[in-house]
Amino acid sequence: MSFMGLPGKLVKSLEQQSLTNMMRKGHNCPMSIFPESPDGNFKEFVYDQFSRLGKAFASPQRLVILNILCQGEHTVEALALHAELSFANVSRHLQVLKAANLVSVRRNGKYLCYNLADRQALEFFIALRGFALNRYPEIRKVLEDVAKAPSRIDQIGMNDLFMKINDEKVYIIDVRPHEEYCESHLPGAVSMPLAAINEHLEKLPADREIVVYCRGQFCILADQALAVLREKGFTARRMNEGLIDWKLAGFPVQ
Repeated sequence: MSFMGLPGKLVKSLEQQSLTNMMRKGHNCPMSIFPESPDGNFKEFVYDQFSRLGKAFASPQRLVILNILCQGEHTVEALALHAELSFANVSRHLQVLKAANLVSVRRNGKYLCYNLADRQALEFFIALRGFALNRYPEIRKVLEDVAKAPSRIDQIGMNDLFMKINDEKVYIIDVRPHEEYCESHLPGAVSMPLAAINEHLEKLPADREIVVYCRGQFCILADQALAVLREKGFTARRMNEGLIDWKLAGFPVQ
């Protein structure tokens, strides 16, 4: 395919469209589609494609949406509610994430349901979060300050919690939204969304240790739940990690 004789900007646009179409169809991409400067044009195209990921992650709001989607499939309406963004704003962010192949979408009646594209997308997001934590002392300082909060001083680790689950010595409360609990949860965990926690206090056992968990160390739902429980006289602890950390560590889920 040759675009000789056309204006430079048009040539570049057509070359990129041609290569993208060929890649989507699974064809090989011969260097001949870059007739003017094969090496330079090919390199520019490839790194331009790499930059799509950077653009997709270059928004705090999109990162919040991705973190919610790590918990499982959500409708646009649910994402707007939990991310505290408008429906229109969430829809725009989802289109950017979809264009970067980070999320998938399916229609369920009148609703559009979004999820992470695959496990690789999940692992990449978790790795990015860990990389940022290692690179930016500001984040570590904030986490150190948060760790001094009463709700985080006496935490329980995943290994210890798993052993207590096997011995049936613990009562686990999942304070994430109920639809996230339905997607997947820790073995034996009871769904008790933060907004409804006061309605379930009478069901809590007096003879078992209570452990609360949410989406992970960057989520404060469990902290807020612990404040309510302790105010009512219950002894409870928080698991600092979230369900995704639990899964990636190889522990079973329901």
